[in-house]
Order: sequence, then C-alpha cells, then structure tokens
Amino acid sequence: MSQTLNRRRLLATAALGGLVGATGLGSLAPEAAFAAEAVTVEPGAPDPNFAEGRISKISGHMLLVTGSDTVLHSIRVTDGTSIWKLHPTTFDQVAVGDGLYARGLRLPDGTLAADSVWVNIVNLHAHIASVGRNVLHLDHQGRRIVAHVVPGRSAAVYNGTPAVSDMSLLRVGRHVQVLGAWHPDTNEISIATVYAAA
Repeated sequence: MSQTLNRRRLLATAALGGLVGATGLGSLAPEAAFAAEAVTVEPGAPDPNFAEGRISKISGHMLLVTGSDTVLHSIRVTDGTSIWKLHPTTFDQVAVGDGLYARGLRLPDGTLAADSVWVNIVNLHAHIASVGRNVLHLDHQGRRIVAHVVPGRSAAVYNGTPAVSDMSLLRVGRHVQVLGAWHPDTNEISIATVYAAA
C-alpha cells in the first residue's frame, strides 16, 4: 500500500547546494542590481536571500509563498529569473500548490527578487523496491515513492559516466540517488536524473 508524503517531508530531502549547475541557471534580475552587497550569514541563522515553501497565490509576476515554518514570502520573478521544474522552464508552468526553493536578493520592501527558482525539486537517496515500465518504486526512509520515467527527459548516470536515457541497468535492491520533481500532494515524482552503480 503506498503512503502519501506531505510536502514538507518530501521537500526537506532536497539539497540545492548539491545540484550540479543549479546556481548557473541564470543571472541576477535587473531590478535587484541595486541591492546591497552579499550578506554574510552566521552559522545556524536563516539566509535572508533564500526562501522555501508552498505557493499560495500568484499575482502578476509575484509569488506569495508560505514557508514550512509558516513565514510568508513575497517572491518577484522577472525575465532574468531561471526556473526549473523537472527541466528549465517558464513562469507560466508554475502553479498554486507547487513547492519551491528560491534564491535571489532581498529588496528594501522585503520582497525576494529571485535569481533562481526550483519548483517541486527533490533529491532523494533511496533503494529500488521494484522496476516497471517507465516507473521505479523506491523505498525512501521506509516510505514508498513512485518515480516516473519521463521519455525523452529522464536520464541515468551509471558509475559517474555521462547521462544516458537507458534505464535498463537499474536493479531491485540497488541504492540510487534521484533528482526529480515532486507531484504535489502525492508520493510520486518525475525523474530528471538517476545516479546508480551499474
């Protein structure tokens, strides 16, 4: 029987700092260019230039986001903002109910001018419980995750070799790391990349 994970638990496994090229997805928004120099963050203190949570409202190019700690964030998305949702995408693909991580610069009015936004991103370490046609069933910390292979989009990296679309070397019982996009309010994800030993 599959178990539905809540957004906070599933998104808590994402580690944006570990994503290869994640910070190279875009340049700073022009509106944020006047902002003060980068703020040095004390260990354990919240980063003022980072926000996470679930989108509760979209108005124009502003996102109202409720953080997992119930803090409300206003995030401005511009033409210079890079957006990832399983792949680099556009603002019109972002929806109310999506979870996100955003990095940018805090404006004087408290709004975060987003440089990069990662929508529904997950980075899971799991074991393969079963393999089906275009789907992997994963065991992640005792919970079942249904990971969908997206033809033409999903890739596998075996033993650090270049990414390929061939998933045939994935085996039941093997440990994998999966980068992907969460399907809100479910225990399902779409696979961007699976890292595994061949």
